[in-house]
Amino acid sequence: MQELKLSDWLPTTNKEVKIRGWDALDVILFSGDAYVDHPSFGPAVIGRILESYGLRVAIVPQPNVNDNLQDFVKLGAPKLFFGVTGGCMDPMISNYNANKKKRDKDAYTPNGDIGFRPDYATTVYSNILKEKWPDVPILIGGIEASLRRVTHYDYWSDKLMPTILESSKADMLVYGMGEQPLREVVRLLQKGVPFKNINTVLQTAILIDNEDDVPKNSNWEDVEINSHETCLKNKKAYATNFKTIEQESNKLAARRIFQKVGTKTLMINPPYPTMTEDEIDASFDLPYTRLPHPKYDKRGPIPAFEMIKFSINIHRGCFGGCSFCTISAHQGKFIASRSQESVMREVDIVANMPDFKGYLSDIGGPSANMYKMKGKIQSICDKCVAPSCISPVICSNLDTSHKPLTQLYQAVDSHPKVKKSFIGSGIRHDMLVPEFNKNADPKELDAYTEELMTKHVSGRLKVAPEHTSDPVLKLMRKPSFSYFHKFKERFDRINIKNKLNLQLIPYFISNHPACEVEDMANLAAETKDMGFQLEQVQGFTPTPMTVATVIYYSGYHPYTLKKVNTPKTRQEKDEQHRFFFWYKHENKDWIKNTLNRLGRQDLLKVLLPENDKWRKNKPSGEAKHTFDDAIPFNQRKNKVKYSGKKKRR
Repeated sequence: MQELKLSDWLPTTNKEVKIRGWDALDVILFSGDAYVDHPSFGPAVIGRILESYGLRVAIVPQPNVNDNLQDFVKLGAPKLFFGVTGGCMDPMISNYNANKKKRDKDAYTPNGDIGFRPDYATTVYSNILKEKWPDVPILIGGIEASLRRVTHYDYWSDKLMPTILESSKADMLVYGMGEQPLREVVRLLQKGVPFKNINTVLQTAILIDNEDDVPKNSNWEDVEINSHETCLKNKKAYATNFKTIEQESNKLAARRIFQKVGTKTLMINPPYPTMTEDEIDASFDLPYTRLPHPKYDKRGPIPAFEMIKFSINIHRGCFGGCSFCTISAHQGKFIASRSQESVMREVDIVANMPDFKGYLSDIGGPSANMYKMKGKIQSICDKCVAPSCISPVICSNLDTSHKPLTQLYQAVDSHPKVKKSFIGSGIRHDMLVPEFNKNADPKELDAYTEELMTKHVSGRLKVAPEHTSDPVLKLMRKPSFSYFHKFKERFDRINIKNKLNLQLIPYFISNHPACEVEDMANLAAETKDMGFQLEQVQGFTPTPMTVATVIYYSGYHPYTLKKVNTPKTRQEKDEQHRFFFWYKHENKDWIKNTLNRLGRQDLLKVLLPENDKWRKNKPSGEAKHTFDDAIPFNQRKNKVKYSGKKKRR
C-alpha cells in the first residue's frame, strides 16, 4: 500500500485546502463524528460522492460549539451549500443510554472521549451556520435528519417534536442513503438552477409557506397526514400518521407526503428506487484512504473505526421490518447488494494494509445473511405495502437463497492473504430454519449454516430472538421463539458433528411494548431451561420513526389503532429487566415475592428450585451488557465486551 499524503483525505483546514491549490470551496460538510475516510462512515461517503461529481469539498468534523464558533467560519462560505449531519448515529443515542444518563464513551470520537458532539447536533450546527451565513443554503442528512423528517417523539425531552427542518432552519433534507438524491441536486445546481428552486428531487424534503404554490409533478400522487398541531392534541392522530409514513417509505412507487406545521407545509418527496448493483459498487469503489484523518494521530484510536477497520460491508437494507429497529426506515426494506467483484476489490485493499494480520472481522450488513435476496417477480414487489417481507411469515415471492452468500464467503477465503474471515454482524437465525423459511432448499440452508459455523465464527455466534413471548414477538415483527429452539437444535448438531465448541449468544429486550412482568418471568425460565445465563440484554429505548416508539408515546398500534400497554415508569422497567438476572443472590427474594404474587409458582420452581445446582461460574457464552437496543444490531458488536475464555481475534 503506497504511503498516503495529507491531501489524500478531504481537507479539514485552510492549510489543507491550499495544499490542493483551491481558492474556494463548493460544499462544506459539518459532522458530529470524527472524520474517518472509510465507506462505513456516512460523512466520508457523502464527501467522496460530491468529490466524484467534480466538486471541491471540505469537511469540518466535530466543530466546537462552546467557543467563539471559529470552526463555522474558518473555511468561509461554499459556493453551493453547507451539508450538515449529526453523524453515523443519532447524537442522542451517542450521548445517552436507555436511562437517559450520559454515556462515558463516544465510539465515534478519538479515545472514546465525550463532549465533542452536542445534543441534537444537526439542529445546533444548522442554526449556527444560518446565523453566520444567512444567504448560504443548508442541506441536512444522515440518520438524525432522516428519522426526524416528520413529527416524531423525542424520548430524551419526552416531547412530540416537529420536522427537524423546522428546528434546524435548514433549506432541504435528504433522507435515507444520500448518493442518489445528491447526484440530482448537484446536477441541477451545476446546470444553474437556484437552490431555492430545487424542490422536486426524489428522497428530499422541504418546508414551503402555506400560501405558496405546491411544486407540480404529474407523475406523483399526493397524500396529506395529520398536522403537527393535530398530533400534539391527539395521540391517536399521531399514531395514524406512522402507517402512511412507513408504507410510503418502503414502496417502489410511493406518494408524496404533506404535513402542515404551523404556517408552513412539510413536503416529503417519494424515495428513489433501490440502488442498482452498479450504483452501490460505485459508492464503495471511491478512493477512500480507509483511515482516520492524521489530525487524530496523537489523540488516541477511534473505537468505531477500530471495530470495522478490517471488515467488509456487502449490502444495505433490511426486509425484517422489526418494530424497534430504524434500519429499514433509513436504508429501506429492499436489499442493495454489491457485486462479488466489488467486494473482492475491497478485500484486496484491506489485505494489503500494512497492519493486516490475515483476519477479516466481518463480512456483513444490517442482517448479515440477506445478501442478494430480492423478490422473484418484481411486479409483485412493486405493489407491496407490507413493512416486512418475513413477518408474520416469509413472503412466497422472496428469494431467500443463501447460495450467493456461501459462494462469496468461499471467494473471500480464497484470497491468498486472508487466513480467516469472520461474520461479526448479526444473522437472521430464523431464515436458516426450514420450518420457517419454507421457500428455501433445506440442504442449501444446511450448507450455509455449516459453512458459517465451521469457518466464520470466532467462538461465539450472535443471534437475536429478542423475546420468548409470542404476543410480544408478533408486535416486534419477529417469529415465534419456537424457531429459535429449532435453530439451536441445528446449531448443537453441527457443533457436535464438527467438534467446534462454539457458543450461541442470544440477545433479548425487556420493557418492549406489550411486554408484561410475567412475560419476562417466562423468558427467564425458558432460557434458563435451555442452559443460558443471560447478560447479553438490553432495555427498550424509544427512537424516532419506529412502530414501537409510536406505541410507547401514543399507546396505540399505528396499524390497528388498538391500545397497547407499555412499561414506562422506572420501577416498571427495572422490574422487567431484573428477571434477566434471576441468578444474582440479591434478586432471589424479590423474584420469590413477585412470582408468588403472580401465582406463578411453576416458574418459581424453574428459576429457584430447592437445592439449585446451577453453577456459580458464568457460562463461557455469556457477555457483559454494555449497550442498549437503540444501537442497530449490526453495530452492537462495537459495544460488547465478551467475558468468555476464548478471545475474539
